[in-house]
Amino acid sequence: SRRRGSGLFTAPGLPSYSPFLEGCEESILANRNEWLHIFQSLVARGKGTVQRHVVKDLLQETIDNAPQAVAEAMRGSPLAQLIANTQDIVVVPPHIAFQFRPTIGERWYLKVASDHLHCEALSTPAFLQFKEKLVGNPSDPWTLEIDLGPFNAEFPRMTRPQNIGQGALFLNRMLSQRLFKGNGSGTAMLVEFLSLLQHKGMSLMTGDTLDTLPALIAALQKAESVLEDLDEKLPWKMLAPRLLGLGFQPGWGKNVKIVKENIHYLLNLLEAPDPDTIEKFLSGLPMIFDVVILSPHGFFGQSGVLGKPDTGGQIVYILDQVKALEREMLMRIERAGLDFEPRIIIVTRLIPEAEGTTCDERDEAINNTKHCRILRVPFHDSDGKVLQHWVSRFDVWPYLEEFTIDVARELRAELGSNPDLLIGNYSDGNLVATLLSHYMGVTQCDIGHALEFAKYPNSDIHWQDEQESHHFSAQFTADLISMNSADVIITSTYQEIAGVRNGVAGQYEMHTAFTLPGLYRVVNGIDVFSPAFNIVSPGADPDLYFPSDQKDRRLTHYHEELQDLLFGSREADDYAKGIIKDESKPVVFTMARLDTVKNLTGLVELFAKSDRLRQLANLVVVGGGSIDPAKSADREEKDQCKKMHALIEEHNLMDGSFRWLTAQKDRVKNGELYREIADSHGVFVQPALYEAFGLTVVEAMCCGIPTFATVHGGPAEIIVDGKSGFAIDPYHQDTCANKLADFFEKCQEDDTYWDTISQGGLERIEEAYTWKLYAKRLMDMSRVFSFWKYVTKLDRSQTRRYLEMFYLTKLRPLIELCRQQQLQQQKNKQRQDDNNAVPGASDDEANGVHRGADGVDGVISK
Repeated sequence: SRRRGSGLFTAPGLPSYSPFLEGCEESILANRNEWLHIFQSLVARGKGTVQRHVVKDLLQETIDNAPQAVAEAMRGSPLAQLIANTQDIVVVPPHIAFQFRPTIGERWYLKVASDHLHCEALSTPAFLQFKEKLVGNPSDPWTLEIDLGPFNAEFPRMTRPQNIGQGALFLNRMLSQRLFKGNGSGTAMLVEFLSLLQHKGMSLMTGDTLDTLPALIAALQKAESVLEDLDEKLPWKMLAPRLLGLGFQPGWGKNVKIVKENIHYLLNLLEAPDPDTIEKFLSGLPMIFDVVILSPHGFFGQSGVLGKPDTGGQIVYILDQVKALEREMLMRIERAGLDFEPRIIIVTRLIPEAEGTTCDERDEAINNTKHCRILRVPFHDSDGKVLQHWVSRFDVWPYLEEFTIDVARELRAELGSNPDLLIGNYSDGNLVATLLSHYMGVTQCDIGHALEFAKYPNSDIHWQDEQESHHFSAQFTADLISMNSADVIITSTYQEIAGVRNGVAGQYEMHTAFTLPGLYRVVNGIDVFSPAFNIVSPGADPDLYFPSDQKDRRLTHYHEELQDLLFGSREADDYAKGIIKDESKPVVFTMARLDTVKNLTGLVELFAKSDRLRQLANLVVVGGGSIDPAKSADREEKDQCKKMHALIEEHNLMDGSFRWLTAQKDRVKNGELYREIADSHGVFVQPALYEAFGLTVVEAMCCGIPTFATVHGGPAEIIVDGKSGFAIDPYHQDTCANKLADFFEKCQEDDTYWDTISQGGLERIEEAYTWKLYAKRLMDMSRVFSFWKYVTKLDRSQTRRYLEMFYLTKLRPLIELCRQQQLQQQKNKQRQDDNNAVPGASDDEANGVHRGADGVDGVISK
């Protein structure tokens, strides 16, 4: 046994954290046998990655079986503390490499030899290079390493984890001090910024007549005197002659009271700026009139689309978003004393083969709005023809660049100028927003929703295995470019950015370091402390989702239909499977897309294996376009559909306690469906392996249903465990099942318990998750970033040049690879169809394989 300093612990390159990791040495040496058991158990699993809960469970099992003194020593050891924060475990026998997360935004790496317990601290590139051995990647000293850290060195950033996601507040607080001190350049930039405000050719606020600081201050002081004794309700039109004479333009307010407030804020800001004054002044500026929201993939429509491939929560989010934004924009424009109309355009893809939806219509007004519409622009194939059919979100990449050019042309024609704000959604919409922002010079806001990197573990290291079906290499590259190009990144929760202190990293923090073997390594991909990150939590449409006890609002004409849906005896491949025999038992209810990450089959499995839960409750699952996997066009849905059938058969779920329904596409009816579940004193379960936010969680809580939701992602932040709902870990099915059963048993013992949790959920929603709060924060934030981007030149031109190079040298070739693979797949499919039409065609011919004269197989395409 060697002691500290003897070489047991080495650290080539000496990472800054290596002194702390040396503390792991004594822990290992003091309890050598126990740690040897843990490490050799991991190595016995063979080459690959190990999920963090596996090593944590293994450590706990070892501690439980150890003598008390050994158990206490191990439990309090530095290595045990690090393992509690493990993010990634890579096994390449006889070595194991750990990625630890001692705190948010920081990574430590340790490699252990399982045979003699030699430890070595690794740098980020060294860990990634070790991980590449999983796919047999040869060591290449010239692998491209992406490091965006140097470009952000001079950029303002937060340092305290608790401030992550509060970027606008941080900029106001920090830059107000920096900008308005010294030589007065900051105030000069503010004057210049105000003079540039205009809309449709009309100058606003100051125009070009008050373009110097002395002139502006003098005019403001005169205006204060003019307004001092006037009735506060006197409208702008009565003030205009006097204020226009002083050089002011419209936009200061609709009446004396508001005009005086804005003048007061500006004078205070010029004299002694503070964050609160800056926010109040900027929030009243007439700056945002035209907003463009980009969401290319899926069937984007207002009815009959939910449950179709790639069509779910994101569309619900955007349709609710634009209604709230319209109300907020109208209120602000009216408050500014202007009579302009806002314009909000959702840009999506036109799909000629629309499957009975409106997705083949170029223009569609948004219901219950006056100024919101959908503009659909088609994709074009490599021959320039309009693409007729739906395309998976994984296959859109070859179409987006030309789509962007077409969208830019359409928007110019529709708006007559550039929009004031671009909002991208998901990977494809964010890339289009990036390209448009670069072209138009418009403030760019990205919303990731649920990025694939977080949803598919190890999809980076094994990208080549999924290249033809998922094109992860193009998607991850596009995500890296767009999130580093965006002026603002909106997230729904803190967890979406940075996860939790002692848990899994957030979906954005996961992009800090990763590798695509053979392409590049990312050693510094994103900084979660960047002020670009801002938390703006959405809500649910209050007209659709309201508590079940509001009897006068209930949609009673749906009740008979919904009772038949939940408890009827009809079964069909395109409708339902299974029946509920005992309607007196409460319902465990879930509703989501039928894909791997949503984990509906995982919920079915845990229910099926728990006799205790099956005795207490029924299970109703809503998901999938069809019960018959052969009728599904989506690859993942087809696989999950097959798995569902296998579980039903294996666990005899046709016994009368389980019902599986296809996706319900009517949002109005779905609101009442939630309330039917509440009437039965049931619960809603969101069992996703990862969920960026969890809109269905909010919907269910709005309807008063006690909700159980995954701890992995945003729902863990929405729900206060045990008070407004319950947090569950879908990787521990027995624990989930018992938690559900415990709840139902407690409800039987205490007839007020269901109501207590229901009320806790409603209070939590009202406190933080409404669209009114969302719209106000988004409008405030967009003004803050537009202002600071102008006056401090936050456009980061050096970063943009670097990302341009990355786009041209890496993403474009990857997109071309996608295009060629899709063309070959189409040719193979056509050949398959042709051969199927010819009697006697061989399987080899049908699969595109020909036999050479020497008997060697030749494959037309890999």
